[in-house]
Amino acid sequence: MADPCGEQIHREVQDYYGKELQKSEDLKTNACVTSARPLPKAVRDALERVHEEVVARYYGCGLVIPECLASCRILDLGSGSGRDCYLLSQLVGEQGHVTGIDMTEGQVEVAKKHIAYHMDKFGYQKPNVEFLQGYMEKLGDAGLADESYDIVISNCVINLAPDKRAVLREAYRVLKPGGEMYFSDVYASQRLSEAVRKHRVLWGECLAGALYWRDLYSIAEEVGFSPPCLVTASPISIGDKELESIIGDCRFVSATFRLFKVPGSSRAGPGQVIYNGGIMGHERELVFDANFTFKEGEVVDVDAEMAAILRSSRFAEEFLIRAVGANAASPQGCCRKGVKEKICDPFQLLELLTALGPACCPGGTGGPTGCC
Repeated sequence: MADPCGEQIHREVQDYYGKELQKSEDLKTNACVTSARPLPKAVRDALERVHEEVVARYYGCGLVIPECLASCRILDLGSGSGRDCYLLSQLVGEQGHVTGIDMTEGQVEVAKKHIAYHMDKFGYQKPNVEFLQGYMEKLGDAGLADESYDIVISNCVINLAPDKRAVLREAYRVLKPGGEMYFSDVYASQRLSEAVRKHRVLWGECLAGALYWRDLYSIAEEVGFSPPCLVTASPISIGDKELESIIGDCRFVSATFRLFKVPGSSRAGPGQVIYNGGIMGHERELVFDANFTFKEGEVVDVDAEMAAILRSSRFAEEFLIRAVGANAASPQGCCRKGVKEKICDPFQLLELLTALGPACCPGGTGGPTGCC
């Protein structure tokens, strides 16, 4: 039998999030529940100023807050009740702008209802947030123009879209050159069986639409993004015997990735970079992803991909970047004993973090395998 059609999936997901779920506790798995990672104080403070109804109706699988946000234009795909948008509203400042788009009317209504409350709370003269009802596969239908955003974020919703390529293609289109897509989502250890892909509750629980993690890399390349940078990974438990029997031996992980729209003119060879420590909340150290941590004033060897990302993105002013010869050393572990392969597999990262424990956090030049 064929997979459920896109329109049917959209309807069922809208019903699940608009009618069946009334609060986070109604979820049957932890796939769409925020992971308990330590947050910078500025983010914690901003979260405390978000209206309680907005927080209660939030179902994301991670707090999707990149760094270096002042005055940025941000698009939140699947913004739901608007929690992340209102948090980001404070971090981009009154000169920045945040757009949230969601296909579920009830969620958009909750978000819109509290615009005046939050602008008053933040002391803004005019709103710097807007909420649209629409589909992330069809951002043009919502009036979103080419190259109009610095950052696109998404929080555990791309798995709910029947056409993942269309979502990434549209995100790429609306991003400015050098822009970033920073997103958390659910990934599978293998391609899913027909029984899983057709299961209504598993769609609503963010599992039936989960990408096989390797497919993200191929789709990103096809669309035009730089290779995905794996940031974090956390385990997903099912906790429901009936759902476990349907899923079988497939495993799921919640992971955060960053994709960049790197202009061709920025692509060159490897380089050496020095972080100047200028990003609020990350003054001493910037954990960019699971493979690169940049400490203030420290020289770090980076490959051609990372050099191009830093050179073309909003991070360019935060680094001194020097090109080196094509035969220069590749990125090394934090002990600089030798070359370490990049970690691309979120399940591998999860295993490493579990084995190493809290003493070795994600990040570090060369990733967890490079820790002393």
